[in-house]
Amino acid sequence: MKITSTTTDRKTSIDEDASPDPTSTHIPTGGGLSTRGSTELRLDFHQVTKRYGDRTVVDDLTFEVQPGRVTGFLGPNGSGKSTTMKILLDLAAADHGAATIGGIRYRDLPDPASTVGVMIEPNAFHPGRSGRNHLAIVARAAGQPLTRIDEALRSVDLAGEPADRRVATYSLGMKQRLSLAAALLGDPGVLVLDEPANGLDPQGIHDLRDLLRARAERGHTVLVSSHLLTEMQHLADDVVVIESGRLVTTGSIDDLTHHRALVRTPDPIPLASHLARPGVDIDQTAADRLVVTGLDLQEIGQAAHAAGIALFELSIDAASLEDVFLALTTPSADSADHEMELS
Repeated sequence: MKITSTTTDRKTSIDEDASPDPTSTHIPTGGGLSTRGSTELRLDFHQVTKRYGDRTVVDDLTFEVQPGRVTGFLGPNGSGKSTTMKILLDLAAADHGAATIGGIRYRDLPDPASTVGVMIEPNAFHPGRSGRNHLAIVARAAGQPLTRIDEALRSVDLAGEPADRRVATYSLGMKQRLSLAAALLGDPGVLVLDEPANGLDPQGIHDLRDLLRARAERGHTVLVSSHLLTEMQHLADDVVVIESGRLVTTGSIDDLTHHRALVRTPDPIPLASHLARPGVDIDQTAADRLVVTGLDLQEIGQAAHAAGIALFELSIDAASLEDVFLALTTPSADSADHEMELS
């Protein structure tokens, strides 16, 4: 699968009598193309709370998603990620708080379809329609030019024969690509994607990463939920982690995985004294091993060289995003016992 950003002047031929598909991906009708590709649109979630009956699924949630960066939205199943995204898109109403796009509610955007690309209901297709026809219906509903269809299809590697096949014949990965193509139709400055890599093969995941990173580099805002933590560590600049609808942590990947240096030397104590300074944390984890936080490898190597201390190993040690996620969201034995006592 090749996912690319392309442009085209080709026109798409469709059945002009085709009626809108009520099961197709919903992209509200917008106005002209004045906001297409607009950038610097920050997403703000402020004290967002959502309840269904007596169950609170989003609980006083506050965080920001910055433009020019890919933000991973992480949490266990049932943590409230999809509901939070739906509140941002006015597909669900918050009981308290607000979520805005560039300071504006989604429903109040002058051109929503060209401002926000959405992939939140990936299988909302009529199985009897072709991929091309589905995009034509979405384009018409959103006020987008039909010339965008071929560009969107090529960008997700569905151009040519696959575009003219009925969606019922598509694999899960192809349906995911068609959903992504619909999100890209308006060339939006914001992408809100719920599990976009689900069903993609390794090449497809790699190409999706390239596409999203390229859009972030253009100043676009990208919010992506995913359970593929290893891939998210490669893709995201920042992550937001929630559990049971509450914010657990937010920050950059680098900060959360706190890169440390592993140093193996026959003289750990003298080296530690040469490295000690404000903001530097040094732990001796073995007779010949130090773990240093707050200095890069070059600084450690230079200090060891100046002191005449031999180094047997000098390498980066970073916790994986999966390790951090599990540490943040897995109840400890003590808390589990406490919950059992309360139940």
